[in-house]
Amino acid sequence: MLEIPGILDRSVSRRRVLQFGGVGALAAVLNQSRTVAAEPQPRKPIQSCIMLMLYGGPSHLDTVDMKPDAPSEVRGQYRPIQTNVPGRIVCEHLSSCSQVMDRMAVIRSMHHDLTNHNSAMYQAMIGRAPSSNNEILGADRARDFPNFGATLSYLAAIGVMPPTVNPLTTVALPHVMHNVVDLAGQNAGFLGASHDPMQITGEPHLPDFKVRNLRLPADVTENRMSDRRSLLQSLDKKIGSETDGEGLRSYQKRATELLQSEGIQAAFDLERETQRVRQRYGSHKLGQSLLLARRLVESGVRFINVHDGVRNGQDANWDSHSTIFPRHRELLAPLDHGLSALIEDLEDRGLLEETLVVVMGEFGRTPRINASAGRDHWPNCYSVLMAGGGVEGGSVYGASDRLGAYPISGAVTPGDLAATMFWRFGLNYQREIIDRLGRPFPIAAGQPIRSLFPAVGL
Repeated sequence: MLEIPGILDRSVSRRRVLQFGGVGALAAVLNQSRTVAAEPQPRKPIQSCIMLMLYGGPSHLDTVDMKPDAPSEVRGQYRPIQTNVPGRIVCEHLSSCSQVMDRMAVIRSMHHDLTNHNSAMYQAMIGRAPSSNNEILGADRARDFPNFGATLSYLAAIGVMPPTVNPLTTVALPHVMHNVVDLAGQNAGFLGASHDPMQITGEPHLPDFKVRNLRLPADVTENRMSDRRSLLQSLDKKIGSETDGEGLRSYQKRATELLQSEGIQAAFDLERETQRVRQRYGSHKLGQSLLLARRLVESGVRFINVHDGVRNGQDANWDSHSTIFPRHRELLAPLDHGLSALIEDLEDRGLLEETLVVVMGEFGRTPRINASAGRDHWPNCYSVLMAGGGVEGGSVYGASDRLGAYPISGAVTPGDLAATMFWRFGLNYQREIIDRLGRPFPIAAGQPIRSLFPAVGL
């Protein structure tokens, strides 16, 4: 996650400076991208993407792919309700979302073969599978691929993407996803720490919510800040004779921009929103996180990860091996409230067509309810919601079988979803980046789902 060494620290060891410089040096040498054969690009690329990750694996069967005619051990306890799209049903606890389904698309045929939370979430965050299904014991920069936002940050840095007024390309909030260890897939991997998302940790629904490192400490004046920058420039000259300090300099540059930009500081200031707007999203962590994501879209941030479902361990996520219906009902309420508000708010502000919203977990849940009144991990078939960004509202892509167990048409992989997002940004999803061993890899390991976006043109 993004930390900013050397700007506000009262002391920075030479070893730490050289360490960050070395990371940047290695990335600068190896992480060059290569273009391949041109692919047709949309005429109307998106400007931003909000990815809402529902950690733990929500049940597709109890949300947007209900099977009301299936046996009771499959269909579950929730009632289906009609949406504002004729013939479309969702679960009764998504009543607000049911009224914006005409602006949303559902992919009902996502699938992969990873049953472990850590490995499956890594794949969800980067669009390609790890080497095995075994537990991923935390991040490994030498091995891990970059997540979506980090890839965009790198492509912006080398001039592939047009610049924006905001020096931040990617932000993650409101917490780091954790399962025994911090989950891999939440940073820039082999692209280097300078492309990590800016990680926001906090409770945006609480009155005292503030974002660290966006304001100078009370005892640091502008003159003292100027003196520190001069000192760092002197250190840069020394570092440059021993190693490439590009990684550290990128931190310093971004830190200075953040501290000096009133626009960036304003984007993180939820108190600038009216009470009516804040109440529209809901006075809960997820709703206010989605409101903050909308503010970041307005400020020019390209990619925002919003993490839901991890607060104080296993009692607060979507991993419902037992008593799934009370737990999902508790989590569906803020999702229904916040997501529907986000879609309507983006539309009201003229931002929905240029902002893609993606809602997903790392997998779904088993078709049959187990002996503990829960559902277990099921990557063989699950659903993803998409809104905005030119997606055909009210549409369904792919289909699951009568039990929601396997795709029977239009099967989609996480790699296809990755290719779709990069393609919607107007990027060649086959563009290659180079890992630290000098091996080329395309930025996405799949194919775009172009038919979901018939209006964007090619």
